[in-house]
Amino acid sequence: MPLENRVDPWGHIHAVAARGTLLGNRGRLHDEIRQLTRQWDRKAWVTCELEHDGRKREVFGPNSYSELFFLDEATAFSAGHRPCASCRRARYLEFRSKWTDANGAAFSLPDASMTEVDKLLHAERVTRAGTKATIERPLADLPLGAFIDVEGEAFLVWRPGLLQWSFNGYFPYKRRLAPSAPVRVLTPESIVRTFSAGFVPTVHPSAGV
Repeated sequence: MPLENRVDPWGHIHAVAARGTLLGNRGRLHDEIRQLTRQWDRKAWVTCELEHDGRKREVFGPNSYSELFFLDEATAFSAGHRPCASCRRARYLEFRSKWTDANGAAFSLPDASMTEVDKLLHAERVTRAGTKATIERPLADLPLGAFIDVEGEAFLVWRPGLLQWSFNGYFPYKRRLAPSAPVRVLTPESIVRTFSAGFVPTVHPSAGV
C-alpha cells in the first residue's frame, strides 16, 4: 500500500505507486503509524535531491520530516515548493537571484531573505481557508513551466503547446485554447514572474525535452 506522499500541481498529497524525480519537505506531517495528520507545519516548502551525500532515509520514519515526491521541478513549483539551500544549492541561488530580479520591486524587497520569500510564497499558494490559491491570466501571458487548471485537470505550459499532467508523466493536449483566453493559474504569482524573468523549471522527460 503506497504511502500518502505524492504531490500534484495543486499541492495536494496522494497515495499512488509512482514516485517521481524530486523529493520534498514541508516538515513533519505524519504520525506514528505513518498516516498524514496535516498538509504542512512550516512555511518553508522545499524540494531536494532524491539522493544526497549517500544518505539513507526511512520514508515517514519516526522523529523525521515527511518525505514528499514530485513528478518534476515544474510540478513542485506549481505546488508552491522552492529549491533546498543545502542539497540543491546552485539551483537555490539561481532561483533566489531570479526571484529577486522579478519580484523585489513589486514587494519592496530589493534583497529579500529566503524567510521573507517563504512567507510571501505561503500567502500565494494557500488561502486562509487552507485551499489552493490561484490567479487568472490570459494564456498568452504565461511563461514556459507554468501550470494551469482546465476543468479540473492540470496542464503544463510548454513547447509547442499545453501538456496534460499525470503522476507518471505528460501527454499532448489536443484541444486548442485561444491565446487570449483567461485561464486559472496554479503556479504562484511570484514564481510565474520568476519564470518570465528567465528561470526555466526542469520537467519530466515525457514532456519531450
